[in-house]
Amino acid sequence: MTFVWKFQCLCLYFLFVQRQVEGTWPSTNSSAIQLLYLSQNITDITNIQSWYYQTRAMFYSAILLSHQYGITVGGEYLGWRLETTSGNAMNALRMTCEAVSTSNIVGIVGPSVSREAHVLAPFTEDIDIPIISYGATDPKLSDRIAYTSFYRTVPSDNDAALAMAKLFVRFNWTMCIIIYQNDEFGVGGVKALSDVFADSNITVTDTMIFDMTTLAIRGDLKGILTRSLARIVIVWADSTYATLILQSGLKADVVGPLFTWILGGDVLLTDFNDTWYDRLVGILSISPVVGNLAGAPVNQTLLNDAYTIWKKYEPESFPGTANVDYYTLFAFDATWALIESFARLCSNSNFSSCIGFTNTSFCFDRRALNMHSIFDILKTNTFLGVTGTVQFSINTTDRINGSYYIVKNVQRFSKTLNFVPVLVSTGSADWTQHAEKNIIVWPGQSLTVPTGYASIQGVTLRIGVKETVPFAMEKEIKDEYGNKKAKLVGYAVDLVYRLQEKMGFIANVTLIPENVTYSSLPDLIVNDKFDMIVGDITILAVRREKVSFSESIFDNTLRIIIRKKTSESYGRFAFLKPFPIILWIMIALVVLWSALLLYFYEVRHAELRKKPVISRIGMSIWYAIGTLIGYGVDFQAKTSPGRILTSGIYVVSVVLIAAYQATLTAKLTLSQSQDFIVGIDDIKNGKVPYNRIGILTGTSIEDYFLREITGGSRNYYPLTTKEDMYEKLLNKVIDASIMDSGVVEYATSAVYCNLTLVGAGFDHSSFGIMYPKKWLYEQILDVTVLSFREANVFNELQRKWFQATTCAQDSGTPDPTDLPFKAIADLFAVFGVISLLSILMYIGRIMHTHYRSKAIIPNDIALDTPPSPTPVSSLSYSDHMPFVRSHRHT
Repeated sequence: MTFVWKFQCLCLYFLFVQRQVEGTWPSTNSSAIQLLYLSQNITDITNIQSWYYQTRAMFYSAILLSHQYGITVGGEYLGWRLETTSGNAMNALRMTCEAVSTSNIVGIVGPSVSREAHVLAPFTEDIDIPIISYGATDPKLSDRIAYTSFYRTVPSDNDAALAMAKLFVRFNWTMCIIIYQNDEFGVGGVKALSDVFADSNITVTDTMIFDMTTLAIRGDLKGILTRSLARIVIVWADSTYATLILQSGLKADVVGPLFTWILGGDVLLTDFNDTWYDRLVGILSISPVVGNLAGAPVNQTLLNDAYTIWKKYEPESFPGTANVDYYTLFAFDATWALIESFARLCSNSNFSSCIGFTNTSFCFDRRALNMHSIFDILKTNTFLGVTGTVQFSINTTDRINGSYYIVKNVQRFSKTLNFVPVLVSTGSADWTQHAEKNIIVWPGQSLTVPTGYASIQGVTLRIGVKETVPFAMEKEIKDEYGNKKAKLVGYAVDLVYRLQEKMGFIANVTLIPENVTYSSLPDLIVNDKFDMIVGDITILAVRREKVSFSESIFDNTLRIIIRKKTSESYGRFAFLKPFPIILWIMIALVVLWSALLLYFYEVRHAELRKKPVISRIGMSIWYAIGTLIGYGVDFQAKTSPGRILTSGIYVVSVVLIAAYQATLTAKLTLSQSQDFIVGIDDIKNGKVPYNRIGILTGTSIEDYFLREITGGSRNYYPLTTKEDMYEKLLNKVIDASIMDSGVVEYATSAVYCNLTLVGAGFDHSSFGIMYPKKWLYEQILDVTVLSFREANVFNELQRKWFQATTCAQDSGTPDPTDLPFKAIADLFAVFGVISLLSILMYIGRIMHTHYRSKAIIPNDIALDTPPSPTPVSSLSYSDHMPFVRSHRHT
């Protein structure tokens, strides 16, 4: 990873303020050969313990330590030359060219940035001297064929990308946003991250460029971050630029607590206003470290001796052993690798016979002679350095070993912020806890690992539910005060509230009327009317062009619905079924009423007068029943009221017998009939005229019918709603219809008992939740839906709403073969009128008899001359009655 560096704009500060610390380093101008050290200028040059002074001090210490160890190159001690670059590649080339032209430079330590290395590496190859970088990390620089003279002790960004991917895997993060600087380091880093992330199924949702010229982020930082589902932000930039990027993020209010930022190295936390400290807490940084922090061996003796020299000559820049910048140690190992290699190169000869230079002042023509074998020595030389084992390969410019990384966490301690080490890793191992066992404090002072994607917790969502029984419907309930109000219920409604409970959003649920077509639902999402629509909405490719769908919430098929044939099971009293109970009761009342009247009307009938009272009552009932069923009886009514009543019974008899026979015939006929179709193949084969098939327009069912059956011809019966479908079927306007299985299975089992389904399901599909494309909460919704499927939540909802076993008694339509009582209620009214007439006639007869009995007075009979009596044997009891009554009256 590119070494931490600072911007070049304070070169004038160097000249006028003169705050650069030179220390008391001894001069090495007398050395016959020198190593060139390239360091980059930084903005915090006044900080005498900054990395600029640290890396320079360790470079000097390495050279002086070689003197102390008696290491020479052909009898000559190595000297040094220092050049400070500005980060501009051409500027670095110019300075290098000048140094090579005026000094016997045999090797270069540096540069610290990749963009300079891309230019200097070909130059050193041309003049045959090695160059070892301690900060250039661009993966492209690993190509040994392209860069034959280049080496580096700092790990490549390929290793850093792998370490970053392992960090994502550790915390189950699956997406991120990358902000990078627009140079070789930034572009190469993004490519390395993208390649490794793709192998680890990690999605880079957005990338943003930090313009190194304008010192600003291209694009709307706040807009892109807040609209993205990802909540992990990776900053792939040098320290100076990373600071500016963080400051932009703080101003845009996208740094903590909703976003977790990961830096590609440490920044100076003192560059930030203390009012931002709480929002900076939780930031992570990943940077390469030395081996001992990861449990690998290092050359501690060499390190201690180097520190001793550093503290001897420049103690004011020594920050303490624990605070030495890791890049400083990479710079030391880069210098030591050159020292050891050149010592081996001239181990058996003196300097003049070992190394020579062409006599020219033009750097491109100047050559170090007899230096070809130095590259082979570097490739094979292995030593234990202060960062770990240093060993190069013939196939790559990178170290074979020594890739170690550390994760630091920004935490607040009272009024200060510090980077606290929390995790360590090697290039081939996973992240492990740091030896200090520090916990990670996440943004917002939380100890809970962030999910890595946008949280929907507390967000109000406008959710539409499509009105379809039983997915969504209104049910009237009473509140605690007894007031009636409508409540939304159904499969989709229950699912919404399950999602709300699981995900934590606030649901604002609205019922979408049934007359809104399914084809228009995507427009409601596109036009920002709803955030989400739930219901029996089929996932279709044409709909996906406008909106996105969740994972399946209901596995659907299409079913054919028709009128149900009567298939009653006739038992012992099946003969009673043609008439409803109320009608049989009325018939019984007619019989009893008629028998009662006949008993009084026909009391003088010869057949009745001779029998006991019980028998006479039975004969009256028998007369009523026989007359009603048309069978007839063995005696006739003799009185006028009886004959009128009999005519009334005859009227009732004719109508009831005809109705009974017709109804019973219809029921028996329908019970023997068969469904006229048995499946979708019958519809395809034309067994039902297309204009007798109802299709709900604007739905996926219409698309299927046009595609698979009619070949695009709209010659079916168009329906607007599902209720319209049921009504048209029951009224015999259509003979069949096609509908989603869940809808009609519920309807035929719980509402419309005289409708039925035929054939197996066909055209399998899925219902999904509809939401906008690139919706912020897409992933969390899909994860939640999948978790519901694993937890059998959908099965539970289906059992609740789709597996009814009895029809609602007040919702079904009556059997068309049943005879409604209302149809013949007037018949009994007619009978009542006739029976009333008979009663009136009977009363008149009684009154007539009464008045006649008064008219028989004994004035025309002589009291002393008795009338000639009629023989008693010739008179009946009834014939005696008027005489007796008149005699008694007399």
